[in-house]
Amino acid sequence: MSIFLLLVGITALVVLGLYYFASATPAQVAGTLRLLGPAFLVLVGAILSFAGRVSIGAPLIMLAVAWFGRQRRMVNSRRTGGQKSVVRSAWLEMELDHDSGDMDGVVLVGRFEGRRLFEMSDDELLELAADVKDDRESAELLEAYLDRRMPRWRDDADADAGAGHRGPYSTGAMTHEEAYKILGLEPGAAAVDIRKAHRSLMQRVHPDLGGNAFLAQRVNEARDVLLRDHAD
Repeated sequence: MSIFLLLVGITALVVLGLYYFASATPAQVAGTLRLLGPAFLVLVGAILSFAGRVSIGAPLIMLAVAWFGRQRRMVNSRRTGGQKSVVRSAWLEMELDHDSGDMDGVVLVGRFEGRRLFEMSDDELLELAADVKDDRESAELLEAYLDRRMPRWRDDADADAGAGHRGPYSTGAMTHEEAYKILGLEPGAAAVDIRKAHRSLMQRVHPDLGGNAFLAQRVNEARDVLLRDHAD
């Protein structure tokens, strides 16, 4: 009887999981998986305990509690310490989390104006990529996001989609406000904090580390703009 109940519980979870994952975004899936792990252990532990196998069920429940506690501490750590960078182009305003490397953004113009990228379907994102391809900065920003969310997106895009976005960019003079937003710092930050934020970001955006040339250029430019105020 206990084995039957366990199989019923597992089958129900699998069916519900498949239904959910079919429509969820990658960010939602990742968050759900962090919660499902402990929940699954609690379910199995409870079923085994009620079936008289407390020596197995109880440790599983304790493991689930410890696992959930660890996830909660990680979330709290990100909330308290996480800096975010903001980079803006003609089409997009992108946000990069320093700790996790996660990216998200909002569309500023066009048919998807006001939409957040994580809310858009894969097909809509590819349509947006076609819309912004003539704006080099916007195309690079969107490509950086797509490379994280849909690693094989280029296989489905046109053969020349995203091509030609190499070399230096002419973005105009960067203001101090923009520089602080890009590095995720408050106005008046010390030189040591500027360099620290720059190093942290470059580990996320440098092309040699799987990052993006446009983002790396903007991060370097932001550092240079702010450090001029600290020059001797």
